[in-house]
Amino acid sequence: MPGVTPVALGSPERTAAELLTVLRRLKGTRDPGLEVSATQAAELAHRHGAGLLAVVEHRDADPALLMAGVVAVDRPADPDELGFHLDGPSIREVTRGETATGYPVVIVERIPVAGPGAQLQVVVSDPDQPRIAVFTLHSPTGRGWLEVAGIAGRFVSGVRFSGDGTRSASGRPPGGTSGRSGRR
Repeated sequence: MPGVTPVALGSPERTAAELLTVLRRLKGTRDPGLEVSATQAAELAHRHGAGLLAVVEHRDADPALLMAGVVAVDRPADPDELGFHLDGPSIREVTRGETATGYPVVIVERIPVAGPGAQLQVVVSDPDQPRIAVFTLHSPTGRGWLEVAGIAGRFVSGVRFSGDGTRSASGRPPGGTSGRSGRR
């Protein structure tokens, strides 16, 4: 999808190197914080078993990072219950709806009380299996937030679950993604 560049999740080092290459293409090679940011994002993605790490870009925005994974839950998740549990003091807005592929979704926007940046969490429920796909979009600066959030929203809107919800079917394949974006 235009505006979303996934990076390989083979190893933390490989992920960090690919992420750094994408960020340098977008921000230039002179930003000394890019290497640290790429390394931290890669380590976080691997520590949490992410199935996707991608850079979301728009010409009028600073790049944002999109991380996603499929999480097993005790029972199929109810969107109203999820919305209640995800709400809190740093939450700007909680929205419930349906993806373009028909899955229930809860969208949570966090804006820090102090400092720059913005974060969007999108939780897509699989009504047929006890699992959810959790997408987190993070912009360190918040510049162009609406643009990158819109691109990420279109990407997430096409998510499809596959498999029967077992670890092998919904877990992250080596170097791949467990939550695919595409139309049914």
